[in-house]
Amino acid sequence: MILAAKDGLVSFSAPAAVLPAQFRVVLSSFLQRSGQAFSEALPEERIAAVFADEGVNFASGEDGIYTPAVTLWTFLSQVLFKDEQRSCAAAVSRVMVLMIALHKRPPSGDTAAYCRARAKLPEPVLRRLTCELAGNCERDVPSAWLWHGRHVKLVDGTTVSMPDTAANQAEYPQHTAQQPGLGFPIARLVALLSFTTGMLCDLAIGPYAGKETGETALLRELLAGLESRDILLADRYYCSYFMICLLLHSQVDLVMRLHHLRKVDFRRGERLAASDHVVEWRRPQKPDWMEQDSYDQMPQSIKIREVEVAVAQRGFRVRSLVVVTTLLDAEEFTRNDVAQLYRGRWLAELDIRAIKITLSMDVLRCKTPAMVRRELWTCLLAYNLVRQSMLNTARLGSIPPRQLSFTAGMQQIAAGLTVVVLFDDATFAVWLRQQQQALLQQRIGDRPNRIEPRAIKRRPKPHKLLTQPRHLARTTLLAGKAHSS
Repeated sequence: MILAAKDGLVSFSAPAAVLPAQFRVVLSSFLQRSGQAFSEALPEERIAAVFADEGVNFASGEDGIYTPAVTLWTFLSQVLFKDEQRSCAAAVSRVMVLMIALHKRPPSGDTAAYCRARAKLPEPVLRRLTCELAGNCERDVPSAWLWHGRHVKLVDGTTVSMPDTAANQAEYPQHTAQQPGLGFPIARLVALLSFTTGMLCDLAIGPYAGKETGETALLRELLAGLESRDILLADRYYCSYFMICLLLHSQVDLVMRLHHLRKVDFRRGERLAASDHVVEWRRPQKPDWMEQDSYDQMPQSIKIREVEVAVAQRGFRVRSLVVVTTLLDAEEFTRNDVAQLYRGRWLAELDIRAIKITLSMDVLRCKTPAMVRRELWTCLLAYNLVRQSMLNTARLGSIPPRQLSFTAGMQQIAAGLTVVVLFDDATFAVWLRQQQQALLQQRIGDRPNRIEPRAIKRRPKPHKLLTQPRHLARTTLLAGKAHSS
């Protein structure tokens, strides 16, 4: 029996016709259909073109189940769930449900075929899709969402851990303070995020320690992703003379907190207002990482605006701070504008929390570095696809996208992940309308001065810490039992 979609009731035809062609299965699951405001940011044809550029083509026969489209859909489905539902076995079960609903031959419950298929998804494909989606959405945002008509990018660093395998340890060694066998491989990440959309624009990955593995070194890998007239918003770790020169060379402005080692004297320079002036920074000595030719091309001095911001809110950790910027026009960009923009830097922390905690990317699962990076970029692609659906909802509700809850958006997509690909156009439109109205009700409260103690109420379980490799601890236990017997 075929049910109709009318009067707000959601239904679908009982024997579903066919699996949506090509990569429409991915877009439909993330609530993307043509005609929406941001639907052309990453259309089905573009996804297919990116895969074709990398020569990705497998399971193309009639009996092929894990095609590139189905494999990508399955990999993305793992990201939307936690714990046991994130496993490969659970992902294969979702494919079985989908194929049976389509009256197709389901795959075996063995995960080997799926694991081989997802290992064929090239890392460059996943990265290109993630970055292109963010870039295209950024270009399509309404001007009312921008800051002074300018695109602002957030930058921040973080770390992720992964299974303790020899391959992972070789590429992403554990912290040097940990004994062998007691730590986990750790990778350092530096993320470039959109201030307006919350999307991840690009990411640099490296070992946690070693030469040229710090956050500023990784940020230099991302500078090509910034466009002229962008504004980079960062914390004081990135506030260095040479980083500012590199940004200015790309015609990118910046707003950062002053590095704690640099002193400020508001009696010097060109006074703009109280505790607001423009000063000249002189070029320091050549750092070890920089080639002599590059150093010689650096300007002898640069003009920097320094603004002191008073923090009157009780409970905050500082009473005042100094923000530096290359936005020198005090009439166009007042000191209050600069202060409010820097306060928005905290959005980077919230976005990274959404990626690491809401999407559970803080501890990755794959056992080789290549698969770790595939897992990482798949997670980030899912994050951007969720953000894309939120942009459509925000445009519909005429509100900034930052007012919508990422967690609620992700939960909606996860709830209909399998069934939504079976909907015809009319039923999909009803489902989409219902989900958008529900998401518009899940707005984030405006709590700019919220403070919380840095402590937790729930006590962890009193397990002892492992102080020797697990196989040795197991041997010790067995020896103790044998001795007591």
